[in-house]
Amino acid sequence: MPKKSIDLSIEFCGKTFKNPFLLSSSPVSNSAEMVARSFDAGWSGVVFKTLNSDRLKITHPSPRMNAFHYGAKRVVGVQNVEQISDRPLMDNLADFLYLKKHYPEHVLISSIMGFSNDEWAYLAKVSEDNGADMLELNFSCPHMCIEGTGHHVGKAFDLIERFTTTVKNTVSIPVIAKMTPNITDMTEPAIYAKQGGADAISAINTVSGISEVGLEDLVPKPNIFGIGAVSGTSGPAIKPIGLHFIADMAQCEDLAIPLSGIGGIETWIDALEYILLGASTIQVTTGIMHYGYRIVEDMIEGLSDFMAQRGVTRISDLVGKALPNLKTTDHFDLGRQGVTQYDLDKCVGCGQCYIVCTDAAGQALEWDAEKRRPSLIEDKCLSCMLCSFVCPVPDLIAFKEMPVTWNRAETQVMDKHLEKEITLEPFTKEGPNECTC
Repeated sequence: MPKKSIDLSIEFCGKTFKNPFLLSSSPVSNSAEMVARSFDAGWSGVVFKTLNSDRLKITHPSPRMNAFHYGAKRVVGVQNVEQISDRPLMDNLADFLYLKKHYPEHVLISSIMGFSNDEWAYLAKVSEDNGADMLELNFSCPHMCIEGTGHHVGKAFDLIERFTTTVKNTVSIPVIAKMTPNITDMTEPAIYAKQGGADAISAINTVSGISEVGLEDLVPKPNIFGIGAVSGTSGPAIKPIGLHFIADMAQCEDLAIPLSGIGGIETWIDALEYILLGASTIQVTTGIMHYGYRIVEDMIEGLSDFMAQRGVTRISDLVGKALPNLKTTDHFDLGRQGVTQYDLDKCVGCGQCYIVCTDAAGQALEWDAEKRRPSLIEDKCLSCMLCSFVCPVPDLIAFKEMPVTWNRAETQVMDKHLEKEITLEPFTKEGPNECTC
């Protein structure tokens, strides 16, 4: 299929986005100049950095961020203590007018966070009056210390409903509620937002965390002159959490409203995974912090190539496409089993597979020290696939389903040092029996 026939446009809350990619409310969407550069690069919309009503003077901590590196991988995550916009409200509203004048086909979403009902209403009204196409209600900033703001609202469901209702009664434009991930079940607060009138849900905001502790001064980072704090963590490290919450909400029959996916998105594959699990639009911050606005070019190209190869013409046809295959673990077919298989022609003899299998899995590998090659003991293999995770050679180790007639040998737990066989009595409905070891 020719790429020119691919349609990446998506309708979200009654607005058409030329592609699903947006800047999320953050330092990357702090001014009209920055947003304009992103639009020129190919982003279809923006959630502008959360407005400040000028009630409080906002002073950002210094330094305000810390990168979480892991081994050779840079910026696996970013921890930030960034506050809402420190720019005067009038300056931000003037930026709205500039962006809508010069980029009328791009979607401008105003992120707001009030400290009272009246302030929520005021910020909503001035946003609409100055050109915002939608609102995003920030119920999720993880390091707001004032009660009734940020994640404090996101954990108080009655406040979510109350403030959403206040905003909906004030404006005519669509309203998105942004949820906190620092909670066990996101569907419940999302339903309260819907009851308040929310037209869509965005998730997730940053996850509360501590990225690092300085070993010289014993201060958690970012180190603000001797003080650290639990604050928001973003980046690839939190993508599994974001995917989980989006999928939960997409499968919730009592919710059934559009979703905007956020959390750890750097590549077209990351974006596609969110879309396949139910998100219609995608918001990005940390990926831009790492690589700049230009990453949208790769995301557009990669997504278009994937669709062309699969014969999919419209991106909307992929939204939620993976959900029928997502079920609870009791749906697994336990009658089908398998083992690992090794393409030893590719093996470099590092021995890492043998180490992890021996120390953390089924002890299913024997090691030929002379040839430096593993040999699989099939009836001991647990198919955990740990060996494939640590193997430095792509596609050397794969999963192989075994015939239905094959069964793993009954494994006996043996204390090799005492040469004593250990047996465990099964659990009964009345309770576990005493161990006979």
